[in-house]
Parts: sequence; structure tokens; C-alpha cells
Amino acid sequence: MAYVARIDRPADKAARYAEVEAEVLAVLDGEPNLTARMATVASMLADAFDHFFWTGFYVVAPDKADELAVGPYQGTLGCLRIAFGRGVCGTAAATRRTQIVEDVHAFPGHIACDSRSASEIVVPVLDSEGRLIAVFDVDATEPAAFDADDQVALERLMAKVFGRG
Repeated sequence: MAYVARIDRPADKAARYAEVEAEVLAVLDGEPNLTARMATVASMLADAFDHFFWTGFYVVAPDKADELAVGPYQGTLGCLRIAFGRGVCGTAAATRRTQIVEDVHAFPGHIACDSRSASEIVVPVLDSEGRLIAVFDVDATEPAAFDADDQVALERLMAKVFGRG
């Protein structure tokens, strides 16, 4: 299936998210392995949207319940560990709320894994029992690349793939 090179209109973006969601769910049908599921989601979303500069997961660290460890991702080097409450990912983990940041350089405590990142969305990932298992992080090189449409689509996809969807 051919991927849309650039999404400029909200209707196009919503349609593209719906298309990618269907593709992801079809590919993952019957796959129980969490790492395989995360790697597939990161890969397929990175390929679907040109403005997604870094796409991936930070998982709750098995050795520290209040820390995230880098998981499957697509893009440049990611931070290896992030404490809950630190930076955009740590804030999403601590609050369990999606964070949309139009200008990461203005975000208090932002962790600059790659200085080219300008905006970011981070979605908490909950399992079927409502426990935080990871956060899903997407960075873009342009400011204000993410909005409520991205939030709705990504939250829905994370719920369907990892939780109560």
C-alpha cells in the first residue's frame, strides 16, 4: 500500500490515521509479543507520516517503577532512561495524560535527545488493566506539528493495540 507523502488538511490526516490503524491492527492480529507489537507500531507510523522525525516507545523500566527505558523506535538515538516527571515523556508517564508540546525548547525540563526536534506528542500506553506500561513518543522537526487530531488518533490506536480497545 502506498503511503501519503504529506498530510496538509485535517480530513486527510484523519483518513490517513484510520488507514494506518487498520493496517497496524491487521499486521498485529494474533501477535502476543509486546516488543513485536511496539516495534511494528513505531515502524508503521514512522513510515506513514513524513513529518514524524522520531517515533517510538519508552517502557516502564522493569528495575525501576518510576523510570522509563528506551524501547522499540525509529529515528536517531533516543535517550536511554527518563525519570517519571522529567521532560515531556516523564511528564506523560507521571500524569498519565497525553502531552502536546508545540515548542519543545520552551518546555520546562525538556530533554534534548536530538536538537533538531522542535515539537512533540507523547501518549501514555496502558495495558488492559489500566496499568502504565510505556509512553509513545513522536517528535517533529517543525514547531506545532501535532494537535488534538493526532492525540485522538494516537490514543485510540494505543488503546486498541495495547489496552482496552
